[in-house]
Amino acid sequence: MHKVLVVDDDKVLQSSVREALEFHHFAVDVADNGKEALSAVYKTKYDLVVMDVNMPEMDGIEALTEIKKHDPSVIVIILTAYSNVTDAVKVVKEGAYNYLEKPISSENLVSLIKRALKARSLVETVGFSAPVLSLGDTKNKFVGESDVMQKVFNVIGKLAQVNTPVLIRGESGTGKELVARAIHYNGPRKDEKFVTINLAAIPENLIESELFGHEKGAFTGANERKIGKFQFADGGTLFLDEIGDVSPTMQVKLLRVLQEGSFTPVGSNREIKCDVRIIAASHKPFEKMIEDGTFREDLFYRLNVLPVYLPPLRERNSDIPHLVDYYVKYFNNVHHLSISGLDDDAMAIMKSHDWPGNIRELRNVIEHAFIIESGDIIKSSSLPDKIRKSATVESSNDADEQTIIDYEEIKDSVLTDAGQDEKLIASAQGYQFVFATTEEDGELRLNFSQAKDIFEKEFIVQALKINKGKINQTALKANIPKKTLLRKIEKYEINPKEYYE
Repeated sequence: MHKVLVVDDDKVLQSSVREALEFHHFAVDVADNGKEALSAVYKTKYDLVVMDVNMPEMDGIEALTEIKKHDPSVIVIILTAYSNVTDAVKVVKEGAYNYLEKPISSENLVSLIKRALKARSLVETVGFSAPVLSLGDTKNKFVGESDVMQKVFNVIGKLAQVNTPVLIRGESGTGKELVARAIHYNGPRKDEKFVTINLAAIPENLIESELFGHEKGAFTGANERKIGKFQFADGGTLFLDEIGDVSPTMQVKLLRVLQEGSFTPVGSNREIKCDVRIIAASHKPFEKMIEDGTFREDLFYRLNVLPVYLPPLRERNSDIPHLVDYYVKYFNNVHHLSISGLDDDAMAIMKSHDWPGNIRELRNVIEHAFIIESGDIIKSSSLPDKIRKSATVESSNDADEQTIIDYEEIKDSVLTDAGQDEKLIASAQGYQFVFATTEEDGELRLNFSQAKDIFEKEFIVQALKINKGKINQTALKANIPKKTLLRKIEKYEINPKEYYE
């Protein structure tokens, strides 16, 4: 339930706003002036503050400034009389989300609050992508886990309040479109359209028509006039995803729109003016492309006025627990479950993976685990095989716990050498496996990981048989830490009940 603070010295209005919000299931507190509002904000974490401008002791403008200093994530909506609209516009520039003129209707207020909360949600999601404002040749300037949200809000705030183009750079899956949406929905164009187009997904011969529209009969198949994305997005924001994939010819036309604010539809002689905020994104190496002549330098610098760099997940490993926590909560809500999180082994595997698919891949892994997991905490066995196999944590965990499977100590009593040059066969009570082979080139090939897994599984099965499936007794007699034994049983899908007597 979202917490809202209503601040107004007009008790009648204060009461009516409170009742309207409580009817829509908001938790509401009230304050009579800016001073009381600050005191409340210092003590309680609010999602949103609805506040009048003119109040005794401390007015809304001063209170807004102090609230934003204390917590930039708090959404503030200003209530103002008609004569104070100029002041209201001013406070929006100072950080308020929006304003409503008195008298207000509960429908308009609730609608505005819901839009504001949606916008804030986008910013929070972007926070896990850790965008950083790139200045000059700054490299490796990544947001730390302790202050990531503060910096994210600062970056989004700066970008949202200006109208210049933005270039978002980062690998696939780092959250570039989320950043674009957050900039749009937290800026002055938030009530206008946000239009997105993936330029890499459109055939080259259709891109111009998709962007600028065409006249009837302009080309084969053009049976009617069509408006393009620029005209459709007029007044709002156009997100050009994968702009690094467009041809030099199209780059020239995009540059003209950016410079002149106008374009000509395909097959037309009329020029159309457009007021569109351009946000572009790409994973391509623009500097190399400029050097190779495949991307125009003038277009790059026109787009790169306010660049945002999204670092890959492998370069900010400390953010993984926060990402995991976020998506666990998200999928709990989606699937109506109450999973508490990941156990230590699963989290260690998540931290060990290098995440070539970045945040998108991590999100998919958590959703996979939600489908597989039957308990109330995600275990390593519920993670995809690819993630488990890529992990480099198992041997180090076992060493830390002094795991006993000591090959040198017990190999003579468990393994026998078949004496074959091309194939070494180990046997334990009739169970055989290959851990070495001779290839066609005559060279011996060893697969340590495969042999270790097979050996561990058979050792644990034999230990459970000897100890009649009793976990504590098996751990004690086989000198295996109980935590390690349980993890191995789970990993190899062994059922101790099969060995009960």
